[in-house]
Amino acid sequence: MDRFAVAAILATVLAAAPTLALAQQRLPTVPPEHYDDEQKKAAEEFLAARKAPVFGPFEPMMHSPQVMNLARATGDYLRYHSSIGNTLSELVILITAREWSQDFEWSVHYPIALKAGIARDTADAVADGRRPAGMSTDEEIVYDFATELLKTKRVSDPTYARAERRFGNKGIVDITGICGYYSFLAMQLNVARYPVAGDAPGLSRFPN
Repeated sequence: MDRFAVAAILATVLAAAPTLALAQQRLPTVPPEHYDDEQKKAAEEFLAARKAPVFGPFEPMMHSPQVMNLARATGDYLRYHSSIGNTLSELVILITAREWSQDFEWSVHYPIALKAGIARDTADAVADGRRPAGMSTDEEIVYDFATELLKTKRVSDPTYARAERRFGNKGIVDITGICGYYSFLAMQLNVARYPVAGDAPGLSRFPN
């Protein structure tokens, strides 16, 4: 093989390198048999709380088991017991996953949201980055609050007042908490390049 052919092959490999790097998962899952004492303790507490082994965004966080355990405890309330109820919570989760273009978070919560009572057309509009038509009044309040917070990093007085009248101060804190918590999980998943199971379609990326 002459030097020109070698150079051409090398150029092809180098050009593909960024793509290959982007496809590589970071923070690989730690096998349970390799857990250290702190990881074992965190995994046991996770199993006791969630009735399941460590999964999803909590797997890359097992590299820092204290962070993982604190995140799990926060999620125990915000996902399952928030003051706005599970249906509206799932809508906020979808909006947050969409804002972060987080494929795993979306693939997990899309069917959960539908089962909880979010209309498919509403969920699909969120996936497309469109304001859903035909939302209930509560859904509109939550959608406006979460979308405004995530996109502008603030909430306007009219949007805040409407949410406060409907859900009170606790509801305001909980909606904000769900946005923040699932943003945190999305950040962990995006940094880790955590893969989506099976052939679930990915979300398109919003323009920067």
